[in-house]
Amino acid sequence: MIRTSTLPLEANREERLPGDYPNRITVAFTAQYDYKFALVSNSIKNMIRAKQSIFARAFARYASTSSKSGPTAVVLMNMGGPSTVEGTRDFLYRLFSDGDLIPFGRFQKPLAKFITARRYKTIEEHYKEIGGGSPIRKFSEQQGEMACELLDKLNPDTAPHKSYVAFRYAPPLTDEMYEQLLKDGVKRAIAFSQYPQYSFSTTRSSVNELERVIERMDPERTIEWSYILRWPTHPSFIKTVARKVQQEIEKFPEADQKDVMVLFSAHSLPMTIVNKGDPYVAEVSASAYAVMQSLGFSNPYRCTYQSQVGPQPWLGAQTQKAIQTLEKQPGYKGVVVVPIAFTTDHIETLHEIDIEMREEVTKPELLRRAESLNLDAGYIQAMAEIVKEHLNDDDAAQVASGAAARPVFNVLN
Repeated sequence: MIRTSTLPLEANREERLPGDYPNRITVAFTAQYDYKFALVSNSIKNMIRAKQSIFARAFARYASTSSKSGPTAVVLMNMGGPSTVEGTRDFLYRLFSDGDLIPFGRFQKPLAKFITARRYKTIEEHYKEIGGGSPIRKFSEQQGEMACELLDKLNPDTAPHKSYVAFRYAPPLTDEMYEQLLKDGVKRAIAFSQYPQYSFSTTRSSVNELERVIERMDPERTIEWSYILRWPTHPSFIKTVARKVQQEIEKFPEADQKDVMVLFSAHSLPMTIVNKGDPYVAEVSASAYAVMQSLGFSNPYRCTYQSQVGPQPWLGAQTQKAIQTLEKQPGYKGVVVVPIAFTTDHIETLHEIDIEMREEVTKPELLRRAESLNLDAGYIQAMAEIVKEHLNDDDAAQVASGAAARPVFNVLN
């Protein structure tokens, strides 16, 4: 048994520079496939020593599963999006108010209000152009239901499985999800990040919010939580994405197919976050590499980033500018954009790629986008497998429940 100690929630919110670790802190990870590591420390010396193994395996989980019997709640955590045009303003304000996502320091709230007021009308028009709102809630709810139905068959010992959705910036918000859990009498839940690649700004933000909600709504911690935080190279996920990439490549003339560029496009991050050592960049690259490896490296490929906001430096290269540069090169045959960090269609795919980028390129007929995962049977299989592996992970069962009850995320803030 790994013995652990944890910090109170207030300590989790402290600002710290990289390497500025508290004397007593525990962060326990369990994982499968490419790397596995445990970061368990009661002193600065032990933590630094343990930190050296941090990239040993491909994706990690905080876990506290002391019992393997059902029922089990599976909570899909994601950024979310407004289901109606009218919800756009509130969505944007919550998004820009999140210092984990876009850090503005002491000016967070005033700047969030200012940026929202300037942008919401434009974004409302974008949502109108893609059908009157984001489809992410619809897809997420259906994905969860389908994955849990499959889980009941794959892992009957922890059945029945019931899905819930917790969005960071749009309904159903985390507190709304938690209220439903309490009404349903849930005793065990898995927080399943729908960000395949871990980032301080997305995954950690969602878990920090969950921790705040637990402190407020369930201080006795009547629900036992475990966490699935990353899965950038899970075989079924990679296989599904690779199939969708190949389908788009095959839509080009046969003689041109091997020269089509594959652009893996992910949501960008402010460089202030990247420069703190966020693993997101490495994990996006790992996903892209795994997909191309699955395809036998049949085509040239690049990793690019989209959805930059404001004047501060953001992670690049920008997807749109990369396409414009490629178009000017001799022998350009076309490009397939792959939304590698998104699990459903939403405004970044349906508007930013499908509409905005097409309007900016000179040869839109040579720009194709790999279909989003949405309700693809391969992705539903991947979801069910990831949860099943998490539930049956013997190493996870050895981690004390306190590690999952209070996961510490802010040591690199």
